[in-house]
Amino acid sequence: MEAFLVSTGLVALAEMGDKTQLLSLLLAAKFRKPWPIVAGILVSTLANHALAGALGAWVTTFLGASTLRWILGGSFIAMAAWMLVPDKLGEDDAPSEGSHLGVFATTVVAFFLAEMGDKTQVATVMLAARFHAWGLVVAGTTLGMMLANAPVVWFGDRLVRRVPIRLVHLVSAAIFLVLGAAALLGGS
Repeated sequence: MEAFLVSTGLVALAEMGDKTQLLSLLLAAKFRKPWPIVAGILVSTLANHALAGALGAWVTTFLGASTLRWILGGSFIAMAAWMLVPDKLGEDDAPSEGSHLGVFATTVVAFFLAEMGDKTQVATVMLAARFHAWGLVVAGTTLGMMLANAPVVWFGDRLVRRVPIRLVHLVSAAIFLVLGAAALLGGS
Protein backbone atom coordinates (compact mmCIF):
# COMPACT_ATOMS: atom_id res chain seq x y z
CA MET A 1 0.00 0.00 0.00
CA GLU A 2 2.97 2.30 0.63
CA ALA A 3 3.94 2.10 -3.06
CA PHE A 4 0.43 3.19 -4.09
CA LEU A 5 0.21 6.08 -1.61
CA VAL A 6 3.73 7.39 -2.23
CA SER A 7 3.26 7.15 -6.01
CA THR A 8 -0.08 8.97 -5.85
CA GLY A 9 1.25 11.78 -3.67
CA LEU A 10 4.51 12.33 -5.53
CA VAL A 11 2.92 12.45 -8.98
CA ALA A 12 0.00 14.65 -7.87
CA LEU A 13 2.50 17.15 -6.46
CA ALA A 14 4.86 16.88 -9.44
CA GLU A 15 1.99 17.60 -11.84
CA MET A 16 1.05 20.92 -10.22
CA GLY A 17 1.88 23.56 -12.79
CA ASP A 18 3.18 20.95 -15.25
CA LYS A 19 2.67 21.14 -19.00
CA THR A 20 -0.09 18.52 -18.89
CA GLN A 21 -2.18 20.84 -16.74
CA LEU A 22 -1.79 23.44 -19.47
CA LEU A 23 -2.74 20.78 -22.01
CA SER A 24 -5.84 19.97 -19.94
CA LEU A 25 -6.89 23.61 -20.07
CA LEU A 26 -6.23 23.82 -23.80
CA LEU A 27 -8.27 20.71 -24.56
CA ALA A 28 -11.13 21.97 -22.39
CA ALA A 29 -11.01 25.33 -24.16
CA LYS A 30 -10.91 23.80 -27.63
CA PHE A 31 -13.45 21.00 -27.29
CA ARG A 32 -15.60 21.96 -24.28
CA LYS A 33 -16.43 18.29 -23.71
CA PRO A 34 -14.95 17.31 -20.35
CA TRP A 35 -16.00 13.63 -20.16
CA PRO A 36 -14.12 12.39 -23.25
CA ILE A 37 -11.15 14.56 -22.27
CA VAL A 38 -10.98 13.07 -18.76
CA ALA A 39 -11.43 9.55 -20.19
CA GLY A 40 -8.63 10.25 -22.68
CA ILE A 41 -6.35 11.47 -19.90
CA LEU A 42 -7.04 8.26 -17.94
CA VAL A 43 -6.40 5.90 -20.87
CA SER A 44 -3.30 7.78 -21.97
CA THR A 45 -1.84 7.92 -18.49
CA LEU A 46 -2.47 4.22 -17.90
CA ALA A 47 -0.77 3.34 -21.18
CA ASN A 48 2.13 5.74 -20.69
CA HIS A 49 2.85 4.82 -17.10
CA ALA A 50 2.47 1.09 -17.78
CA LEU A 51 5.10 1.38 -20.50
CA ALA A 52 7.33 3.75 -18.53
CA GLY A 53 9.08 1.04 -16.53
CA ALA A 54 9.77 -1.10 -19.59
CA LEU A 55 10.55 1.59 -22.15
CA GLY A 56 12.02 4.37 -20.02
CA ALA A 57 15.42 2.78 -19.48
CA TRP A 58 15.62 1.53 -23.08
CA VAL A 59 14.85 4.94 -24.64
CA THR A 60 17.38 6.77 -22.49
CA THR A 61 20.12 4.37 -23.57
CA PHE A 62 19.18 5.01 -27.21
CA LEU A 63 18.78 8.78 -27.06
CA GLY A 64 21.04 10.84 -24.90
CA ALA A 65 19.80 13.62 -22.66
CA SER A 66 20.98 16.24 -25.14
CA THR A 67 18.96 14.77 -28.02
CA LEU A 68 15.84 14.49 -25.85
CA ARG A 69 16.31 18.09 -24.70
CA TRP A 70 16.44 19.33 -28.32
CA ILE A 71 13.40 17.30 -29.35
CA LEU A 72 11.34 18.52 -26.39
CA GLY A 73 12.47 22.13 -26.79
CA GLY A 74 11.65 22.15 -30.49
CA SER A 75 8.28 20.53 -29.84
CA PHE A 76 7.30 23.13 -27.26
CA ILE A 77 8.26 25.97 -29.58
CA ALA A 78 6.31 24.36 -32.43
CA MET A 79 3.29 24.07 -30.13
CA ALA A 80 3.63 27.77 -29.25
CA ALA A 81 3.52 28.67 -32.93
CA TRP A 82 0.56 26.34 -33.52
CA MET A 83 -1.36 28.02 -30.70
CA LEU A 84 -1.19 31.30 -32.65
CA VAL A 85 -2.87 29.79 -35.73
CA PRO A 86 -6.58 30.56 -35.52
CA ASP A 87 -9.00 27.66 -35.64
CA LYS A 88 -10.68 27.28 -39.01
CA LEU A 89 -13.90 25.84 -37.60
CA GLY A 90 -16.42 27.98 -35.77
CA GLU A 91 -18.48 26.75 -32.86
CA ASP A 92 -21.28 25.82 -35.26
CA ASP A 93 -18.85 23.66 -37.23
CA ALA A 94 -17.66 21.72 -34.19
CA PRO A 95 -18.07 17.95 -34.22
CA SER A 96 -21.54 16.76 -33.29
CA GLU A 97 -22.39 15.16 -29.96
CA GLY A 98 -22.01 11.71 -31.52
CA SER A 99 -18.36 12.25 -32.46
CA HIS A 100 -16.71 11.95 -29.03
CA LEU A 101 -14.07 9.66 -30.53
CA GLY A 102 -12.35 12.70 -32.05
CA VAL A 103 -12.01 14.47 -28.70
CA PHE A 104 -11.10 11.24 -26.90
CA ALA A 105 -8.49 10.16 -29.47
CA THR A 106 -6.98 13.65 -29.62
CA THR A 107 -6.64 13.68 -25.84
CA VAL A 108 -5.09 10.21 -25.71
CA VAL A 109 -2.45 11.05 -28.32
CA ALA A 110 -1.70 14.54 -26.98
CA PHE A 111 -1.30 13.34 -23.39
CA PHE A 112 0.75 10.31 -24.34
CA LEU A 113 3.20 12.49 -26.28
CA ALA A 114 3.27 15.20 -23.61
CA GLU A 115 4.22 12.63 -20.99
CA MET A 116 7.13 11.20 -22.99
CA GLY A 117 10.27 12.13 -21.07
CA ASP A 118 8.27 14.11 -18.52
CA LYS A 119 9.20 14.12 -14.85
CA THR A 120 6.20 11.97 -13.91
CA GLN A 121 7.18 9.33 -16.44
CA VAL A 122 10.70 9.24 -15.01
CA ALA A 123 9.24 9.17 -11.49
CA THR A 124 7.13 6.14 -12.46
CA VAL A 125 10.26 4.27 -13.60
CA MET A 126 12.10 5.12 -10.36
CA LEU A 127 9.14 4.30 -8.10
CA ALA A 128 8.58 0.94 -9.79
CA ALA A 129 12.27 0.12 -9.32
CA ARG A 130 12.23 1.19 -5.68
CA PHE A 131 9.06 -0.58 -4.58
CA HIS A 132 9.16 -3.61 -6.91
CA ALA A 133 5.37 -3.19 -7.16
CA TRP A 134 4.65 -2.34 -10.78
CA GLY A 135 0.84 -2.54 -10.50
CA LEU A 136 0.57 -0.44 -7.34
CA VAL A 137 2.98 2.17 -8.71
CA VAL A 138 1.14 2.45 -12.04
CA ALA A 139 -2.21 2.70 -10.21
CA GLY A 140 -0.80 5.35 -7.86
CA THR A 141 0.89 7.46 -10.53
CA THR A 142 -2.24 7.31 -12.66
CA LEU A 143 -4.40 8.43 -9.75
CA GLY A 144 -1.94 11.26 -9.07
CA MET A 145 -2.22 12.41 -12.68
CA MET A 146 -6.02 12.32 -12.51
CA LEU A 147 -6.09 14.26 -9.23
CA ALA A 148 -3.95 16.98 -10.80
CA ASN A 149 -5.47 17.16 -14.29
CA ALA A 150 -9.17 16.26 -14.17
CA PRO A 151 -10.14 19.32 -12.08
CA VAL A 152 -8.38 21.52 -14.64
CA VAL A 153 -10.62 20.10 -17.35
CA TRP A 154 -13.75 20.95 -15.37
CA PHE A 155 -12.48 24.37 -14.30
CA GLY A 156 -11.17 25.10 -17.79
CA ASP A 157 -14.58 24.39 -19.32
CA ARG A 158 -16.13 27.10 -17.12
CA LEU A 159 -13.19 29.46 -17.56
CA VAL A 160 -13.42 29.58 -21.36
CA ARG A 161 -17.01 30.74 -21.13
CA ARG A 162 -15.72 33.91 -19.42
CA VAL A 163 -12.32 34.40 -21.06
CA PRO A 164 -11.90 35.06 -24.78
CA ILE A 165 -10.41 32.02 -26.52
CA ARG A 166 -7.86 34.22 -28.31
CA LEU A 167 -6.49 35.34 -24.94
CA VAL A 168 -6.23 31.71 -23.81
CA HIS A 169 -4.31 30.90 -27.01
CA LEU A 170 -1.91 33.84 -26.58
CA VAL A 171 -1.16 32.98 -22.95
CA SER A 172 -0.75 29.30 -23.84
CA ALA A 173 1.61 30.15 -26.71
CA ALA A 174 3.73 32.26 -24.36
CA ILE A 175 3.92 29.44 -21.80
CA PHE A 176 4.85 26.86 -24.45
CA LEU A 177 7.53 29.24 -25.75
CA VAL A 178 9.00 29.62 -22.26
CA LEU A 179 8.93 25.82 -21.76
CA GLY A 180 10.66 25.34 -25.12
CA ALA A 181 13.35 27.87 -24.30
CA ALA A 182 13.87 26.33 -20.86
CA ALA A 183 14.24 22.86 -22.39
CA LEU A 184 16.72 24.10 -24.98
CA LEU A 185 18.72 25.92 -22.32
CA GLY A 186 18.84 22.77 -20.17
CA GLY A 187 16.15 23.66 -17.59
CA SER A 188 13.54 21.19 -16.41
